[in-house]
Amino acid sequence: MSLAHRGVRSGRSVGRFRVATPPRLYRPGRYVRRRPVITKDLLRVSRRGGYRPQFVAGDPDARRLAARVVGVYQGHVGERRSDLDDALEALEREADDYKLVRGLAALLDREATFETRAPLPPRRARRVAFEAAETVGAASAEERATVLDRAGDRLGVDPSEIDSSLYADRDANRVLAAFDPRWDPEELLVQYDLSLAQTALFDATEVRVRSTDPKALVSAAKRLGLLYEIRVREDGGPTDREVVITGPDALFRRTRRYGTAFARLLRTVAATADEWTLAADIDDRGREYLLELDDGDVSVPGVEPLAEPAFDSGVEADFAARFRALDLDWDLTREPEPLRVGASVMIPDFAFEYRHADFRVFFEVMGFWTPEYVEKKLAQLADVEDVELVVAVDESLGVGEEIAARDHRVVTYSGTVRVKDVVDVLREYEADLAAEVAADLPAEVAPEADAVAVADVAAEHGVPTDALDDVEFPEHRRVGSTLVRPAVLDRVGDEIEAGMAFAEAEDALADAGVTDASAALSALGYRVEWDGLSGGTVREKSP
Repeated sequence: MSLAHRGVRSGRSVGRFRVATPPRLYRPGRYVRRRPVITKDLLRVSRRGGYRPQFVAGDPDARRLAARVVGVYQGHVGERRSDLDDALEALEREADDYKLVRGLAALLDREATFETRAPLPPRRARRVAFEAAETVGAASAEERATVLDRAGDRLGVDPSEIDSSLYADRDANRVLAAFDPRWDPEELLVQYDLSLAQTALFDATEVRVRSTDPKALVSAAKRLGLLYEIRVREDGGPTDREVVITGPDALFRRTRRYGTAFARLLRTVAATADEWTLAADIDDRGREYLLELDDGDVSVPGVEPLAEPAFDSGVEADFAARFRALDLDWDLTREPEPLRVGASVMIPDFAFEYRHADFRVFFEVMGFWTPEYVEKKLAQLADVEDVELVVAVDESLGVGEEIAARDHRVVTYSGTVRVKDVVDVLREYEADLAAEVAADLPAEVAPEADAVAVADVAAEHGVPTDALDDVEFPEHRRVGSTLVRPAVLDRVGDEIEAGMAFAEAEDALADAGVTDASAALSALGYRVEWDGLSGGTVREKSP
């Protein structure tokens, strides 16, 4: 008997041995097995009258089978993977459909933790044994024993420890160390149905979804890099908006990434919407089928929906971060409510909401895509009416004039959207808006507090701070960004004298509610003399 083990992966030759290439998922210690959930070879569908996955949730026989599969895993904790596989194969032979057993096992494998158990690190044991075999050979049982003896002498261990360590890291020899499933047998069937439907979507070329939460659906489609459009239908259903998500066939070559994205999209739909319907065109080896699903077919058993990044492009993320850092009188909203566009709808990338009036400006970032995308987007922009819309256009598209001709504001960009260009447009709206909100302000305002920030007074009246420039404050004096009663300012002025530290003067002003210390000191006839990083000293102003 040689040291070469049946089924060892091929690798380089050393003497009369074949050095095993480490298993692809090998790493020392414990690991959780992560093979695909349900592969296409385990897909169970009926093609009679459509394309229908063979769901099992609620089936008593399937529940009993699921319980037995769970029991096999639980009963093999502490045993080798090969023993577990043998028990599952025996169960497959008893079941009506071996694919169902394998599919359930594939799900449970994700809940199992395996580990390599050996007296010595397997790689080290193999290296030393193979080196010994170069001089001895191992064509017979006697030669093999000699090799193990020499390897044991070299490492100072019993030859049996070398023997038991040689291939302990092979997948079949790893030990099921722990098994802690998230689902009971009934929940396992629910998860199986979801996974089965996801696998069926791997071959989808177009998916059409109607959901009570279309906004979450569109957000997920964009995050997953899928092309989509929204159509309005009047034939009943969970909603009158149908989101049509297109695969790559129309524009690009088909890739597995899109099929995976469709599958992830289904999880989001099932997890976020109370009611939904889905129809998908399936390309099954050149023949087209229709797959139809709804909220009664699949659900998500206690699993969070798709975790999504905040933005679907770096251009948008960069713009949002820089705009929000300015702290303007506009709140930036990501993906506001859909806009009606003829017989369909579109969801702009952003909306700017003016804080002091019920006014909104929508903002769309139009980056480079395919000619078909550009034409569709131009058609949408042509049909958007009765809204204020600003479009940032990648200058490489050369369509800025066409968009402007549709009465939308346009800013062009290359690489990143210039925030200043967008702010300049908003300032034009702001000038008119500020005048409108200021028209309702009284000529005089008398705050109750002895000292109050101008910004707080503006917020109370729902106006920008600039709108208070023409308002009289008969009981207060405006000191920088603070309104303060003269008596309070005089009282705190008595506590301040030339030569004291600025920090001490600043504390005295803060106790009186005056936060703009520099402006208050100036009003009291003082200046601050700064001494590098050590602080400042209060000095009298020069006459």
